[in-house]
Amino acid sequence: SCGFFAGFGKQWYQRRVRGALRLDTGNFAWASEGATRKARIMDGVYNASNNELVRTKTLVKNCIIQIDATPFRQWYEAHYGVTAGRKKRNEEKTEEEVKKSNHVQRKVDGRKAESKIGQLLDDQFNTGRLYACVASRPGQSGRCDGYILEGRELEFYLKKIRMKKSK
Repeated sequence: SCGFFAGFGKQWYQRRVRGALRLDTGNFAWASEGATRKARIMDGVYNASNNELVRTKTLVKNCIIQIDATPFRQWYEAHYGVTAGRKKRNEEKTEEEVKKSNHVQRKVDGRKAESKIGQLLDDQFNTGRLYACVASRPGQSGRCDGYILEGRELEFYLKKIRMKKSK
């Protein structure tokens, strides 16, 4: 099985890796923002070479996976002072503002003008999962590192995933 129960009633999901390892987290880079965060691997979604690797949730280089969006959403909110994801923006208005020093507030206000992310990426923040590509070789290095898909590359893989689901 791909999961087991650990202490405090938390369920940890682990993904298979070629080479008998099991991984549940990795470091992922958000290239356009220059941010890297450790995120939980949720699911294997697409693999160009073999659908069997998707079915068994095996991690290999260049496979497309879904990762937890929370660390990146928290970074985005702290950096720009704007919530990523449309649905969450409405909920934020009811919450009270956190006190910030004048210097920090001016820095955040200066960044707000550049806080535009793509519509497809914004939609993913709503679901709480981001598509990412594995850049490392998990079976050899024992780590699962990669980058978040965005722009034309994200459009390409979303099209491929939709085509696979419609078959």
